Amino acid sequence: MNKTYLLSGLLVLSSLLIPAHAQVASTKVYNTGKAIEKPLIMSRFIEMQSARSVPEVMFTDTKGEQISLKQYKGKLVLVNLWATWCAPCIKEIPQMENIRQVNKDKNLVVVPISIDEESDKVQAFLERHDLGHYQTWLDPKKTIDQIMPADVVPATYVFDGSGNLVGFLRGYLDWGDKEVQPYLEKLTAKYAQR
Repeated sequence: MNKTYLLSGLLVLSSLLIPAHAQVASTKVYNTGKAIEKPLIMSRFIEMQSARSVPEVMFTDTKGEQISLKQYKGKLVLVNLWATWCAPCIKEIPQMENIRQVNKDKNLVVVPISIDEESDKVQAFLERHDLGHYQTWLDPKKTIDQIMPADVVPATYVFDGSGNLVGFLRGYLDWGDKEVQPYLEKLTAKYAQR
């Protein structure tokens, strides 16, 4: 059998195995204009050229209440995907909590979402790591896949004040770096009231 045919067959087969529900927001809403100059620490962050609309997706909090990102209209929202099996997430959680606290009276919110399938074990995990105070949302069925792929954790997705996706960073970042907060303030000024 020819290697080209074999490779083509494998590509077709792999495309059939990709979950049909996993997608990236694709409807362009507006041009975001000139990108904000990034400090070196934020070099992997992608500020999108066009804001993308996303469907409303429901999550649950640790009390079992239904919630969605819609409640943060007029604010810049950092959605941080994480999981208990993700070692870098443990390093990122305290940094994300610090960003949440520093910005609690500003137009920037941090929304952590655990993608653990066994969400009943998330709170115990947080307490075991002295993070019991960390308020997270739960998404055991990965409904977040309707908005963006949940195949990498940690990952942070940024939404404008109308809930449109405007940027993302997949993988670990030292969010505690001193240059991160000023950059987040610039993103907030640009996108929170959109």
